[in-house]
Amino acid sequence: MSGIVSDRRRIGCDEHGHPLVGEVDEHRRFHIRLRARDADIDELGHVNNAVWVTWIQDASVAHWLTAARPQDRDRFVAVVLRHEVDYRGNVRAGDEVSAITWVVRAPRGARYARCVEFHAEDGRTIVASLTQWALVDRETGKLARVPVEVAAPFLSDDTAQKEIG
Repeated sequence: MSGIVSDRRRIGCDEHGHPLVGEVDEHRRFHIRLRARDADIDELGHVNNAVWVTWIQDASVAHWLTAARPQDRDRFVAVVLRHEVDYRGNVRAGDEVSAITWVVRAPRGARYARCVEFHAEDGRTIVASLTQWALVDRETGKLARVPVEVAAPFLSDDTAQKEIG
């Protein structure tokens, strides 16, 4: 599909193409803050469900772009296989939420599971998701088994020891 130009923002990046800024904690979870804009609001006056799914992907991809080794970011891309989302609360335009995302366990083949939780300013979990992802080799376009060294930056030491070693 060369020659096609999109004016759409890259998932996990700001409007200039730079990875969204967040922090990786000692458990290798990624933390990021997001603010609801007027364009994110539906007819009920709160963030639309489709926006939450975009934010799930933003947090997940920003984690990948922040923690993965450069050679792995260049070689692989992840695709969503399935989203499960539980909505427990709402936010309105101007409200900020904090998102935390982590890889649940060591990958199996090309697949891995990732949780994303969104917390309101008072600390309540307002949206929680479990997403199944698969790793794809950019050159071949085919699913690729997740190598241990690619998974390592995303797994807590406890998870890595139990499941990889």
